[in-house]
Amino acid sequence: GASGAGKSTIISLLERFYDVDHGSIRIDGVDIRSMGMGQLRRKMGLVQQEPTLFGGLSIRDNIAYSMDSHNNGMAYDEEEREALIIEACRKANAYDFIHAWETGLDTTVGERGVKLSGGQKQRIAIARAILLAPKVLLFDEATSALDSESEFQVQQAIDAASEGRTVVIVAHRLSSVHKSDQIVVL
Repeated sequence: GASGAGKSTIISLLERFYDVDHGSIRIDGVDIRSMGMGQLRRKMGLVQQEPTLFGGLSIRDNIAYSMDSHNNGMAYDEEEREALIIEACRKANAYDFIHAWETGLDTTVGERGVKLSGGQKQRIAIARAILLAPKVLLFDEATSALDSESEFQVQQAIDAASEGRTVVIVAHRLSSVHKSDQIVVL
């Protein structure tokens, strides 16, 4: 849909940044207004056009942020934690570029991720979302600011991340959603 059509508003409603005026939004038959915000956030992973990266942290810690803050009481030893991070990097199509750097996962991203390209930031954000293992993945204009090669890499990551879950993709370009089961044009 065109700018201003309400695409990002749908994401905001799903995330409960604000509530619907009429009707309801349900996940597995449960009205999301009846869920605590923490419970809802654990069910959803969000990747935005400009993902949030934490400047003082390494790539590993930026990816593991979701694991550390939403672990549902799970305790992982260092080996398990590292294996899950690497698996998420592979699925997000981020493993190769991360390990091309001498410091690999220990590379710091710089303030707001300035050391990374737009496509690299997106793939790190996708790895973080994958690690959360949500029922629902939300992509809000995740490829709109990328060049064609970066868009291709991110689209492959989105395809891999989509397995076994509901995915909502907000996009301007039909090419970003052409593999979707259902497409709604606003």
